[in-house]
Amino acid sequence: MLQLCRITDALLISNARSACSDELVRQEGVTLCINVSKQQPFPSARVGTLRVPVYDDPAENLYRHLDRCADAVRGEEGRGGTTLVYCKNGRSRSAAVCAAYLMKHHSLSLADAFQMVKTARPVVEPNPGFWAQLEKYEQELERRRAEESGDLTAPPR
Repeated sequence: MLQLCRITDALLISNARSACSDELVRQEGVTLCINVSKQQPFPSARVGTLRVPVYDDPAENLYRHLDRCADAVRGEEGRGGTTLVYCKNGRSRSAAVCAAYLMKHHSLSLADAFQMVKTARPVVEPNPGFWAQLEKYEQELERRRAEESGDLTAPPR
């Protein structure tokens, strides 16, 4: 079944097959597609696109893309748009990117962000390497927030 799963008003997640359904993309008002893969296609509908060229491999460096993706979702939301994040199966890479957005821009913990993504799309399961990178990202976000607030008691990384 083709389906785009809504996480927030401005964020959807799916697999590549569903993401390439121009009808679904139009129905859901998608204005930006973040394709977290090296080889999956983009929909042919006229939408903004961002490719994150990583394989679903625990050794891949997804961490270096998390800020850019989270900020792209936030920017699209600020323009009144909706972002669809997808990878081949809509389970690992895309789920990690969605969780990173929720952690950074909704100030959720990794556990809460992951639960929110899993509630929207029950099949999600980031691979162990991406999970470890999300844990590192959570620590980085905590450190940044502590620096911004002037809290010098934050633990070092």
